[in-house]
Amino acid sequence: MPAVNRLSPLAEHPGVSYIMPILNEAAHIEDAVRSILAQDYPGPKEIVLALGPSTDGTNEIVARLQAQEPRLHSVASPTGRTPAGLNLALDASRYPVIVRVDAHTELEPHYTARAVATLRRTGAADVGGLMDAQGKTAFQRAVAAAYVSPLGLGGAAYHSGAPEGPAESAYLGVFRREALDAVGHFEETLWRGQDWDMCLRLRQSGYDVWFDPELKVTYWPRSSWGKLVRQFYAAGIWRAELARRHQEGKSTRHYLPPLLVAGLAAGAAGGVLSASGATRRWPAWLKLPVAAAGLVPALYGAGLAYASATMKQDLGRPERLRLLAVLPGIHVSWGLGYLRGRLFGAAGTVDTSRRKS
Repeated sequence: MPAVNRLSPLAEHPGVSYIMPILNEAAHIEDAVRSILAQDYPGPKEIVLALGPSTDGTNEIVARLQAQEPRLHSVASPTGRTPAGLNLALDASRYPVIVRVDAHTELEPHYTARAVATLRRTGAADVGGLMDAQGKTAFQRAVAAAYVSPLGLGGAAYHSGAPEGPAESAYLGVFRREALDAVGHFEETLWRGQDWDMCLRLRQSGYDVWFDPELKVTYWPRSSWGKLVRQFYAAGIWRAELARRHQEGKSTRHYLPPLLVAGLAAGAAGGVLSASGATRRWPAWLKLPVAAAGLVPALYGAGLAYASATMKQDLGRPERLRLLAVLPGIHVSWGLGYLRGRLFGAAGTVDTSRRKS
């Protein structure tokens, strides 16, 4: 049944609740909050922050902002886990439209007005748009380029764009509260990927999830290679956990990074065997696969060089050089994480890139 028949009519300018889980986001939280307060939207607004046990001064910044802004509220989130924080903030909110926001993001001024108009126009339960990755440093700009390229992340519409229409999932998401009430809150056992799980449950219940490319959210990637690798290792593990739980969570493109990891490992092993002379007396039918595996690292290296040289033409030399580390950091860490997740499950894996370091 179409979602328009499942949801009650939405007022022209309904009240909007912005919910945001936070853990160690001192570098980003003030800009994220101010981008919400600057929304060009005439309806009632409130912000509910779920405060995790931060150790970098995040909660002190929030307290200062709350003293200045009566529409900014907070709830304690003892675990600091994203889905738990989302649910705590959701329970503490009051308006019929729920806007999920991340501390690493900033909303464009028209974001709320456009999202509400799209909810009304389409009858969807959840709408989302493009993740507009940006960087303040050469490293972040290299990561941002990887986010929007098929040679980096690619795949999802919210990374590389697509025509407006029904979608598998939505980045962050602007929700009808009554739809969330109908399908239940965010799955708290999914510490990552709970947004995809929510979209799946909405679609399975007959609601529409909608992609609108006119909606853009500025996203600031991790600021160092170590944090990036830890982020994508955890992301790969939790993506695999989704595949373990849901048949719909499997995709051919998810197997490419694990295959790359296997190829690189086989190539390295083959190189060691060949260099040591261990394969000298092997029959030809055994030498051939070893030689073929040895080509994988060279081919991947050539691919990295090509990607760095051709990706996003406005990049400078510093960003292109950093792509040579950023791309394998994303590919290999995600692939290793996915392999671990498929073999052993997520088992409470924490995204340690959010820890103070």
